[in-house]
Amino acid sequence: MMFTRGDISHDIDEVHNHANPTTDIEIVDWDGPRDPGNPYNWSLLQKWTMTILASFTTFITMMNGTIITVAHEAINEEFGISDASFPNSYWPVASWALGGACFVILILPLMEDFGVRYVFLFTWLAFICFVIPQAVAQSFATLVVTRFFAGGCVSILANTSATVTGNIWDSEKARNIPVSLYIIGYVAGSSIGPVIGAPIFQFLSWRWIGYLQLIWLGALFPVYFFLFKECRGIAILGKRAKKLREQGRLAYTQHELDSEGSSMWRIIVRSSTRPVIMFFTESVVFVSVMWSSFTIGTLYLFTQSVEQVFAGLYGWSAAQCGYVQGAIVIGEIIGWAASLFSAKLYFSSASRNKEVPGTPIPEARLYLAIVGGIFGLSGGMFIYAWTSYPDLPWIAPAIGLGVVGAGSVIVVTGISDYIVDSYAKYSGSAIGIAACGENIFSAFVPLAAMAMYSNLGFQWASTLLAFISLALSFAPTLFIVYGKEIRARSPFMREAMVERKNSFDTV
Repeated sequence: MMFTRGDISHDIDEVHNHANPTTDIEIVDWDGPRDPGNPYNWSLLQKWTMTILASFTTFITMMNGTIITVAHEAINEEFGISDASFPNSYWPVASWALGGACFVILILPLMEDFGVRYVFLFTWLAFICFVIPQAVAQSFATLVVTRFFAGGCVSILANTSATVTGNIWDSEKARNIPVSLYIIGYVAGSSIGPVIGAPIFQFLSWRWIGYLQLIWLGALFPVYFFLFKECRGIAILGKRAKKLREQGRLAYTQHELDSEGSSMWRIIVRSSTRPVIMFFTESVVFVSVMWSSFTIGTLYLFTQSVEQVFAGLYGWSAAQCGYVQGAIVIGEIIGWAASLFSAKLYFSSASRNKEVPGTPIPEARLYLAIVGGIFGLSGGMFIYAWTSYPDLPWIAPAIGLGVVGAGSVIVVTGISDYIVDSYAKYSGSAIGIAACGENIFSAFVPLAAMAMYSNLGFQWASTLLAFISLALSFAPTLFIVYGKEIRARSPFMREAMVERKNSFDTV
């Protein structure tokens, strides 16, 4: 599969000097529409095996970001860190999220040229290497620095699920449930970290949080090594072309020929700059990124505010505060079930589409997301805010947490689906900048939690977040009203509309 640009240039020059290039160069492609090597033609068992493996990867690796938060007091005591004037104990999580923001833009594009399997397996091993210092760190700085690289590894592993889904499921209807599994794994993985970390910390020690992760990550690696297959089409074809070249035939894939003269550095630069350009020039991308980022940032903020609120109101320990965050995960599961209804609204919109008849309206993906944002995120935050009184039972603010959890999944699912449908082949860039934004918000928004909840009070701090969420939830209604005009002004979305029409016509 691997080749050098110089090899291709040399071979092509030889063909131009000695033969007719149209007859001597073999373009390696699929052996017809039913080629069993094409991931789109894999059996349902193979497809679902890959989908479940990828979704579980997202879930179990995202957990690493927040699982350590329940042990912040013990870590502070061991390393002499103080949270008296600033939540310094959150820096290991902030650095983890910043690592994710950097790596998701710079490293993830490597899967485009090298395929999924080898990048995935190498990153898994690298992730294990960076989890080791989280268990044996002898200084706070070691913890912060190594978690930066661990977060970078997780950004690649977690987003592999989205890549796998696009590589093996060939239609929007087929991708609906696999994409929703990726979203629930992504969101619930972050939220369940404190829930899993709580009993480990309570009955063992904070270092065992790292030890146990090493045990299950190491035990799972052989499973992925044998079951996680290459599913990137150009990588599979590239391997076939390499075998043919070893037989003396001048065989290349179209991707190899198109990439001739492009260095890996150029590929990375192109892949990393387009998301930034889209963020500043595409209103849909800008609003979607801000909405999604604030939603994920709020979930990470709960790792700080929940302990502050429940310890302050009910005198709970850090472990107990970790357990109660299970309400968020329960809400997220409910939200995942509700988000499946969004697909019905989306596909039924095809009968109303006058712009491109026969194809669903992209903005229909936002119908349920807006409802989830208003009544889920905002409504849940209002409940969490105004039930935060010591004379009310703990279940009351916990219900608010659950409602926020449900809204978060509905919103993130709607945004992800909308971006993919609106930007087609450019959706990877839009999703990439969204993931970057989510990591940046996850790194910095929770740092303000302690000051907000101390200075504004439990009620008004959560109310402020609720109003921000409410404003962000209403903003996408402009896309529903002016969607046609917005698409007409965007060169990316115009091209996507043509591709989507062709795909539905083919079906």
